[in-house]
Amino acid sequence: MLALHAIILMIIQAFVWALLAYCILSMLLGFGVLDIRNRFFYSLFNTLARVVEPLLSPIRNILPSTGGMDFAPMILLLLIQFLVYPLVNRVFAMLIYHSAF
Repeated sequence: MLALHAIILMIIQAFVWALLAYCILSMLLGFGVLDIRNRFFYSLFNTLARVVEPLLSPIRNILPSTGGMDFAPMILLLLIQFLVYPLVNRVFAMLIYHSAF
């Protein structure tokens, strides 16, 4: 049971790193530091977008338009930090507690 808990937490942590990499890469592409015509950066950005965008788009639909700033990644990081991690820990703590009896 503890191994499953550790695996789930690692998957969530990998998603957080993918989200941060997506944000940094989109800023570098937006400021022209990196070129989207480079196949490596295009494929990296496309892969990260396919992983991250399904969770960012519903948040963007809820948030009001703020011009050039996108607060959806920050909201998603806060949701993961304050809702998902405690929820996963609580569920596994209850499962471990009930399996002990």
